[in-house]
Order: sequence, then C-alpha cells, then structure tokens
Amino acid sequence: MTKVISGIQQIGIGIPNVHEAWGWYNRHFGFDLPMFDEAAEAGLMLPYTDGKPQQRHAILALNLKGGGGFEIWQYTSRTPQPADFELQLGDLGIFITKIKTSNVSAAYKQLAKNKTNLLSEIVKMPNGDMHFFVEDPYGNIFQIVSANSWFRKSINSVFGGAYGAIIGVTDMAKSMAFYNEILGYDTVVFDEEGVFEDLSQLPGGNKKIHRVLLKHSKERQGAFSKLLGPSTIELVKVLDRAPQKIFENRLWGDLGFIHLCFDIRNMQALKKECENFGHPFTVDSADSFDMGEAAGHFAYIEDPDGALIEFVETHKIPIAKKWGLYKNLKKRNPTKALPDWMLGALRFNRVKL
Repeated sequence: MTKVISGIQQIGIGIPNVHEAWGWYNRHFGFDLPMFDEAAEAGLMLPYTDGKPQQRHAILALNLKGGGGFEIWQYTSRTPQPADFELQLGDLGIFITKIKTSNVSAAYKQLAKNKTNLLSEIVKMPNGDMHFFVEDPYGNIFQIVSANSWFRKSINSVFGGAYGAIIGVTDMAKSMAFYNEILGYDTVVFDEEGVFEDLSQLPGGNKKIHRVLLKHSKERQGAFSKLLGPSTIELVKVLDRAPQKIFENRLWGDLGFIHLCFDIRNMQALKKECENFGHPFTVDSADSFDMGEAAGHFAYIEDPDGALIEFVETHKIPIAKKWGLYKNLKKRNPTKALPDWMLGALRFNRVKL
C-alpha cells in the first residue's frame, strides 16, 4: 500500500503564552475546536532541542469550517526565544501561514473592526486571487486568501483553517521537486520573478524574488480529507541578498512557525519513499504516541533548506469528549473519508473564548 495524504493537519506555532494565543486565534480566526490540550515532555525531538527533553504545553485547535489547524506550542521548561535578526520574506523556513476565507472583504473588515495589525490592503496575487496580510500579537504573519472549498459552510465564521504556507528556499528547482514528489504539490499556479506590489508591505517585500505557487492536482484522500481540504505552498527565493535561516541558532518550539504537518496513512511506505528521495526521517516516534485525547504515530523530515515537515498518522480522535466518545482509526480503509456526520459531531467540542 502506498502513502495516503489527507491534507495539512496543522501548522505549529511557537508562542510565549499558549492559552493567551489560543484565545486570540479563537476570537479572530475561529480556531475554536481543541483536539487536544496537553502539558507533557517533548522527549523525541532531541535533534532539534539541543539533545535534551523539554517540557511544553500544546493545544491543537481547528476551525470546523474546513482547513488545517494550529498546533499552538509553548515551552514551559525554558523561555522560548525569538530570532536575533529581523525576519524577511525569503528567509529560509516557514515565513507566513496562509488562512483561507470565504469572503476576503468581510474578513478584512472584521479584522479592521477588531483593531488587529493589518499589514496591507486587499491586494491581488499574480494569478488574480485576492488576499491581504495580518500580524498576530507575537509577530507571526498570516496571509488571508480567498478560497471556495469548505467542510461545513454553516459554521458562522468568515475564516477557515490553515491553507498552506509561504516558505523561503535557496534552490527553486530542488524545492519544487521536494514538495511535488513527497507531498504531491505537482501543479504550478504561477512562476514569476520580479518585485511584487502585493508583497511590498512585508518585511523584505520590496526586494527582487523568484516566486512559485504550487497546488496539488489530485484530491486528498483519507479520514480527514474532507475537513482539511486542498492547500497550496508558495516558495520564495530572494535574488539580491543572502537569506538567513529563520531558526538559525534556535530550538524547534522557539517563537515562530515551527513546522508544517500533514495527516497521512501508511507511515512505513512514506518512510521508504522519503529515504529513497534523500530526505530520511530525522525523528520517528516508531509507535503510537498518546496525547490523552488523541493518539497516533509521528515523524519529521527536513525540506532542502531545513524547514521541518511533520507527518502524523492518527490512530484515535475524540468525537464527543463530554460523552467519552472516541474513534479508533487504525482498522479503517486508509483512503476513505470519515462520514460527514462523524466529523460534524466534533462541533460539540467547540469552545468560545
């Protein structure tokens, strides 16, 4: 059996205060469904935590309208560190998280009314899609992008979930091959060089860059494919300066976007595929991890410039925690989506802050 990718499960965000940050993402972006909320030791990430286990508190929050979640992540055994330089567009790693919206204008007006730090007006991407940028209280930048794929349109939010990322790279051809061969982003939406007006308000956004937007031509499959939906990856290479690594001299879990996580099935097939492509697992839980309210198998690889890509094979999820209802996914057809009613039942776990 080959690997199955259900979609972007979540983007990890290193934060100084996990509950305060979840409150902000809950109120402003509609991430009000906690899949887990756990304090524990990160004992398997030693290659990225100076060889020492670290204590942390993490909340995986989803937006049930559809899209990926946020793994909001805070060190509790140390003070999470910021970069010691100003991050700029094209620096290596995950620079911006994309969030999808059903109405760009309404999303902009809502964030403006709530006095968030809007970084741009509504602008047009090279392919004609409308978007804008906003910054959270911790310096993380989000691109709000128009989209038309939704799991539950009835959810009263103009925002959906995570829709992808803008990632800095050094070798465009090599990075395009990586995101195509391993993650299925096989279609080029646009591929352009220049100075782009729609990026001009970003740090470093007035520099000449090579910019490629990728999407996947095949629909995602698997248990959570309807919920997570389609996604895009935008690769950026700077052409007139030397980029810096976003997490240079810092630990995974420090402040910023720490990883991009995909929900998958058949971890062993994926492991062989990654090895054959020259990107072996750098971390592998090897068996089922237990987060109390969710369980599964996780692993990490690095993209060609060291950005961390996580894979999670989910084994158990809470359907209705207040009634003790959980779903074991290990024996299901790996390509089949969970029934809409079952994922819809997750609404009983939503929390408004």
